[in-house]
Amino acid sequence: MKVMRIGASPGAPRLASKAGQTEFLDRVLVGDCVAELSRLPAGSVDMVFADPPYNLQLQNDLKRPDDSKVDAVDDDWDKFSSFSAYDDFTRAWLLAARRAMKPNATLWVIGSYHNIFRVGTILQDLGFWILNDVIWRKTNPMPNFRGRRFTNAHETLIWAAREQSSKYTFNYEALKAGNEDVQVRSDWTIPLCTGDERLKDTSGKKVHPTQKPEALLARAILSASRTGDVVLDPFFGSGTTGAVAKRLGRHFIGIERDKNYAAAAMKRIDAVEPLDEATLVPFMSAREAPRVAFSSLVERGLVKAGATVTDAKKKVRAVVRPDGSLTLKSAKGPIVGSIHKVGAMAQGLEACNGWDFWHVEDKKGLTPIDALRAVVRAEMAGAA
Repeated sequence: MKVMRIGASPGAPRLASKAGQTEFLDRVLVGDCVAELSRLPAGSVDMVFADPPYNLQLQNDLKRPDDSKVDAVDDDWDKFSSFSAYDDFTRAWLLAARRAMKPNATLWVIGSYHNIFRVGTILQDLGFWILNDVIWRKTNPMPNFRGRRFTNAHETLIWAAREQSSKYTFNYEALKAGNEDVQVRSDWTIPLCTGDERLKDTSGKKVHPTQKPEALLARAILSASRTGDVVLDPFFGSGTTGAVAKRLGRHFIGIERDKNYAAAAMKRIDAVEPLDEATLVPFMSAREAPRVAFSSLVERGLVKAGATVTDAKKKVRAVVRPDGSLTLKSAKGPIVGSIHKVGAMAQGLEACNGWDFWHVEDKKGLTPIDALRAVVRAEMAGAA
């Protein structure tokens, strides 16, 4: 089979991988997906995004009320002789993809009511562990021209781990932070691919009939992978997965049997510039952040020994000791302890997060000591 390579842009992520894997990174492999998947090293990819044929089963041309023809998906690649034939095809590519996945990898597969339920059953039969079904709600769906059914305004994505025991990637804290500190739901409202994003040929015709919006791929990739990871798309089409993966600092492997689609995808991806590395630094939750003792702030001079720290309302004051503990005056005498213990006793509570409670004051006003801790953490990250 012919292998078409996409050159990596300057600054693209580098991957320390097992022997033979780099042969396939950031390339489009032109050929049958099952055959090409079998060539990949076993356990070599971190995430799969699959947009397989939906088996739409269109019997006749789809017409609008004015009798004009709808540009529907009637390509040969979406035609199967029976449900049984489609199931065999689905089982074959899922098995081949599962072999290429690392033990902790996850797979996304998208479909419509025509195929997604069959795909879901086969996923479970093969040992995949379904984590979520996600509803992609389209803001601009194609209407039901005959008026005999509801407007088909959504598609379904299944997100599954390779197996039940997989320790899969889920960037929960980063997603929540970007969603105004609210958990991201399993219904995603995203418009169809239109405008300049839609690839068109010289005659103005769509290059690929089912090009997915980059926003949809970005959310999936940002949810379930890290920078430098390998994202595999066995039905590469117009290359949306590769374009988004490259921009987000991930590697990609694309498989596409139509050489014209593959060529269009290559041209598209070559034009993509990866985001600046500073914007792709992994999000670090408070739980994952390196531990910093309050004494470190004193040692660095960010908080001086002998200085006074106070609560946000300036009602409680304590003195910083050289060893990083605090002294609080009370009716029963001085109380000495950690920022947490002294903060709790000052409020008459059993516990207190001293990083949030205590502040230092200067001419500019109050600064939470947690902000100073962030300075130390940044220094530690830079040193690493």
